[in-house]
Amino acid sequence: MGQSYTEGKTFDKEDFTRQPLGKGDYENCVFNQCDFSNSDLSDIRFATCEFVGCNLSLAKLTKTALQDIIFRDCKMLGLQLEYCNEFGLSIGFENCSLNHASFYKLKLHKTVFKNVQLQEVDFSECDLTDSVFDHCDLAGATFDHTNLEKADLRTTFNYSIDPEINRIKKAKFSLQGVSGLLDKYNIVIDKTM
Repeated sequence: MGQSYTEGKTFDKEDFTRQPLGKGDYENCVFNQCDFSNSDLSDIRFATCEFVGCNLSLAKLTKTALQDIIFRDCKMLGLQLEYCNEFGLSIGFENCSLNHASFYKLKLHKTVFKNVQLQEVDFSECDLTDSVFDHCDLAGATFDHTNLEKADLRTTFNYSIDPEINRIKKAKFSLQGVSGLLDKYNIVIDKTM
């Protein structure tokens, strides 16, 4: 049985936990307030699609292709994005909750995270060159041999990044956020002066 091809369709308030999304290619589709929680999205290709107000928490993404995808107002807890198909991987997030997700070893150049909760997220060995973290909460996020060169973290908060094991050349930080680069030294920074 061949895989299906769907183009330009809007899926509105679909519950894919009951009736799984069919394997195949989805191009220029909109998924509006759909429930994909704990769903198996393996081997599905999404291209130029938009997910709005969806729940994708704990969805299985083995070899899932995400090409030019925008996630808005989505709940995406515990996603293992490192299992996605890396070919053409291009994603952006706005007003999403991505807590406990993993981006291990992914190449995410110029990725935009806008107003995103990224608590306890794993960015180990991830390439985030030229990425933008706009008003994001990075409490407990792991940066281990991560490339943050030219990344913009000026409005982001609660991060702890070790400059000795991460690449941060030309990355942008705010003055009040610089303390997140010094956490490993366990020093006290007096911001009252």
